[in-house]
Amino acid sequence: MPYKVQPGVIGCAIRPAIGGRDRSLEEVIYDTAQQALADAGITIEDIDGIVVGCNDQFDGRAISVMMASAAVGGVGRDIMSTPSGSEHAFILGALRVASGQFRTQLVVAWSPTEASSIPEAERLGADPYFHRRLPLDELSAHALQAAALEHTVPGLHDVAATVVAKNRSHGDVAYPDPAERPAPGPARWPLVAGSTTSPVTGCVALVLATADFITERNMQDVAWIRGMGWATETSFLGDRDLGSAPALRAAAEQAYAEAGITDPLTQLDVVEITDATPYAELLAYEALGLCGRQDWAARAGDGTFARDGRLPVNLSGGVQTFNPVFCTGLIRFAEVANQVRGHAGKHQHPNARNGLAHGGSGFAMQYQAAIVFGREQGAQA
Repeated sequence: MPYKVQPGVIGCAIRPAIGGRDRSLEEVIYDTAQQALADAGITIEDIDGIVVGCNDQFDGRAISVMMASAAVGGVGRDIMSTPSGSEHAFILGALRVASGQFRTQLVVAWSPTEASSIPEAERLGADPYFHRRLPLDELSAHALQAAALEHTVPGLHDVAATVVAKNRSHGDVAYPDPAERPAPGPARWPLVAGSTTSPVTGCVALVLATADFITERNMQDVAWIRGMGWATETSFLGDRDLGSAPALRAAAEQAYAEAGITDPLTQLDVVEITDATPYAELLAYEALGLCGRQDWAARAGDGTFARDGRLPVNLSGGVQTFNPVFCTGLIRFAEVANQVRGHAGKHQHPNARNGLAHGGSGFAMQYQAAIVFGREQGAQA
């Protein structure tokens, strides 16, 4: 690892769908942070610093981190915030541990549905002179990307439907109670009803620590960060080729190089992809080196990425099962960390030792991140 200290994930709390109005957002955040600390077997007194991923537009208030400081335990403790994406909060927390300046970090992100219109909240992040006047929200950007892909890959609509079916079947295992499932998302051509999922309130937290802290506490179930990569594309859609994902390709190359991954199909055991749409998942297959677009139909049809396939993708059900919009990326990280730790519950993959997590957010996956987790400290795949 090219870091001074190799970070490891020692605790996770994933709450991808929180129903009811009996708890305030502050209480939800507090509960989730406490669950992650309990999973790690420590208390807030053991935490040196905190990073939160929160977005003022989604929260419907200014400077959301101020509201959350007490709930996450930030009073009198070093705390930072990133509003761009929940996956960026994890990267920042991991880098703080890797620098050797912190022994532990608590990373928390949330995504409420209290804003009267999530599309309107999303539009505030768009270019004010061109895109905001369209009006452009994230679903519209995903639809434009889907249209670009359908133009270049014949028959992709049916392949996308197969991807949705795979992830929904995985979600049936991970979250078997049908009452928990949200409604299908709206259609935006060529995205049809059922190819997206309506937003829900969700929250997620992870605890990271240094190797010496982990050794001192004799912790066994650790997901070591073996490689990280992240990159960003320009925000102006007219300057991008929506039928490709160069930022994700760059992020994956960085993460793979650090982790010693040369053949992800044989060296990885599980993968989680931020599948805001099935087209986003297919594009990620290519950028992550899992499958070229010429083989999308074949791999979707032969079950390569299904539960019992060669490389299971989105055993949690992914965003197709629950869509807490702002924290879907960090949930993917937590899901793979739990798989490696053996803490994934109903959807645990047997002997998952190495996993890849993809975080994609923004308009047509503007922000991209890839993390390789491993059960062995510093081991190459």
